[in-house]
Amino acid sequence: MSPAPLPGATRTCPHCRATILESAAMCPGCKKYLRFDPTAAATARSQASFTPLRVEGSVPHPPPGEAWEYSVVIAIRNEKGEEVSRQVVGVGALLPNEARTFSLSVEVFAPGRSGAAGMAERPVQRAAVPASDQKSRLPPAPIKR
Repeated sequence: MSPAPLPGATRTCPHCRATILESAAMCPGCKKYLRFDPTAAATARSQASFTPLRVEGSVPHPPPGEAWEYSVVIAIRNEKGEEVSRQVVGVGALLPNEARTFSLSVEVFAPGRSGAAGMAERPVQRAAVPASDQKSRLPPAPIKR
């Protein structure tokens, strides 16, 4: 039997090529199982997980105007405020009268504990940008050619 991976060790999902935790029995991105190991499956089921951060928001494009382009960027900062990771996770365009809803969640895996001390599941925080504020907050991205 191989030793347990170090906390935070990563590997690549063979299905979707996402970077995932080495300890994961299922990819959080594509939701496919990564290995069949009865012991690992039991361990994965016994690991307590919780979601200390969940945010969802919508961006509507008002009827008049041209298409808007957008990039979804996730940045992770440490306790000192230093950026440790930054990734573009999606791009697209919004046509007039279209809307997009974006969801972000941080899932924490705490083996051997029934939950994190002082951390409870939080409800989804919803944020919507009013259509009247759209032009000042989300200008169309310039197209570089």
